[in-house]
Amino acid sequence: MVRTVVLGVIGSDAHVVGITILEQALSANGFDVVNLGVQNSQTEFVDAADEHDADAVLVSSLYGHAKQDCQGFHHEVAAAGLEDVTTYIGGNLAVGQDDFEETRQHFRELGFDRVFDSETDPEEAIEALRTDLDVRSSEAERESQTLTA
Repeated sequence: MVRTVVLGVIGSDAHVVGITILEQALSANGFDVVNLGVQNSQTEFVDAADEHDADAVLVSSLYGHAKQDCQGFHHEVAAAGLEDVTTYIGGNLAVGQDDFEETRQHFRELGFDRVFDSETDPEEAIEALRTDLDVRSSEAERESQTLTA
């Protein structure tokens, strides 16, 4: 079963490299990826998740203002009836971020299922998605991934 993931950068952030790499990695691992690009509002994420019947929403932020940009995000998710959608956030999420565990806790309290720092390897996020969405690769997919690696 192909799982759909909405991916993008939130707020005024214009950093595109991370989501481009993540899009390619997710696509290569069998996910259907809807890449919103940069400078998206919370509403744009929620609308895309609803429109594409997404299984997960991956929010990226590198400019350090995700704490402000994500306030109320899960209220919008719930208002749209998308409580079952898995939500991740990753990047440089706070200005002057010294203790990532405090940052992780903040975003978990906001409702994100998983929180990643800017050094996270895409494969780590993909494995987390597989676990959280209970995705199992078929034998043919595994062989294809081995052959293309």
